[in-house]
Amino acid sequence: MMSSTIKIQTSQDYYQSLKGRKLKVYLFGELVEEPSEHPMIRPSVNAVAETYDLALREPELASVISPFTGERINRFLHISTSANDLVLQNKMQRKLGQNTGTCFQRCVGMDAFNALFSTTFEMDKSYKTPYYERFVAFLTEMHRRNFVIGGAMTDVKGDRSKAPHEQADPDLFVHITRRTSEGVYITGAKAHQTGCLNSHWLLVMPTMRLGEKDKDYAIVGAVPVDAPGITYIYGRQSCDTRSMEGGNMDAGNANFGGQEAMVIFEDVFIANPLIFMDGEYEFASMLVERFTGYHRRSYVCKSGVGDVLIGAAANIVEMNGAEKASHIKDKLVEMTHLNETIYGTGIAASYQGYPTESGAYLPDDVLANVCKHHVTRFPYEISRLAQDLAGGLMVTLPSEQDYNNPETHELLKKYLKGKPNVPTEDRFRMFRLIENMTLGRNAVGYLTESMHGAGSPQAQRIQIARLMQLEYKKRLAKVLAGIEVVDTDAVVEEAGSYFGRVFELP
Repeated sequence: MMSSTIKIQTSQDYYQSLKGRKLKVYLFGELVEEPSEHPMIRPSVNAVAETYDLALREPELASVISPFTGERINRFLHISTSANDLVLQNKMQRKLGQNTGTCFQRCVGMDAFNALFSTTFEMDKSYKTPYYERFVAFLTEMHRRNFVIGGAMTDVKGDRSKAPHEQADPDLFVHITRRTSEGVYITGAKAHQTGCLNSHWLLVMPTMRLGEKDKDYAIVGAVPVDAPGITYIYGRQSCDTRSMEGGNMDAGNANFGGQEAMVIFEDVFIANPLIFMDGEYEFASMLVERFTGYHRRSYVCKSGVGDVLIGAAANIVEMNGAEKASHIKDKLVEMTHLNETIYGTGIAASYQGYPTESGAYLPDDVLANVCKHHVTRFPYEISRLAQDLAGGLMVTLPSEQDYNNPETHELLKKYLKGKPNVPTEDRFRMFRLIENMTLGRNAVGYLTESMHGAGSPQAQRIQIARLMQLEYKKRLAKVLAGIEVVDTDAVVEEAGSYFGRVFELP
């Protein structure tokens, strides 16, 4: 198990904290001896390390004073207690998207413990349970160490038409298998676990609303990443083995990448002080909805990645000598319009945040869902336009080995030339970056994960339908049309939660 004395301040501290943990990680059918050093895994470690570097370079943006320890910690560990806290999270996320061009893996944990902070507070109020006090103690320790917390929510789910307790195999949702006086043991699997190997602790949570018969599935607890009984099976990504070929051109973004793995729990122990929900199934939906509210507006990170892709597209058209064409300029404007729409709705959700009973702030749930719904569409169009601007060489470019081969180097240097004043290698690298972001390894986080992360598109549409206050809008129209005469003040009083926030004065 990890040393209890370690404290992380720099990226080098972080790299060191991942070594020697003896994780059981499978990749390509083999156990990985030291995951953080594996060439296919290392780019994802670098992306998390950048969160520490940014905190040192720009402390007001990416760090904060802990209310529990009084020391400066990474903002990814902070409980948002104001709308400004939520906004600064978004600004930090966009900056990191720009710096890495990929998923930096810490948003899930941040959004999970923010949701859990307020949910445990309200659980304790209802049931006189000790969860909130336990959770604050756990979070205080994470602040002392400045650790990375990962969130483990998405179960493998099995038959989607059945509830957890109805599954033919009970392990298809993580659940309690046995209890002792010291704690509980859990079994099951979590899929699509972003940054799990690069975290120090995992928060295990239910994945959906639960019923009374699902009590054994209503478990929330903190587990060390290196806890006995956990097996990690690393996920494949398009073009991922390019990181193992040597060189730094064909990978497109050689330094930074994302990470997903399946996490399998086989009788993994959670000690009582680290249990934050145990059977309170009524609160599972609150936890999930609050998490998705935080996480859907966290997708402003994609606008930072979009900034990089727009820049790459603008670079390649200049290298091709086509930058003056009007349709080129128009496509770059369209890419920017789509990208800023993502950012605008996400940060608006944070600006319009509101307090819970615990003092933690939630982002506006309507705007958070609108932000995520944009993200399920707009990165695909931005990517299509980037591919349009790049041209066919993006996918027919010879290999880095051929470019560096003395027998073919001068031929490729001559025939892959664009503008005379642009080095052929620079053009080669820009093609590979666009390929990486729209088809290759980092398209995992920018495209498909944008579609399904924090809920697939229909999940957002369901929430928007629930929250759109259609009756209120119908009443406004009837008043102006003269169909129904009501007191204007009465209409305002009907504004409800969303429009109540819209018209709330500073």
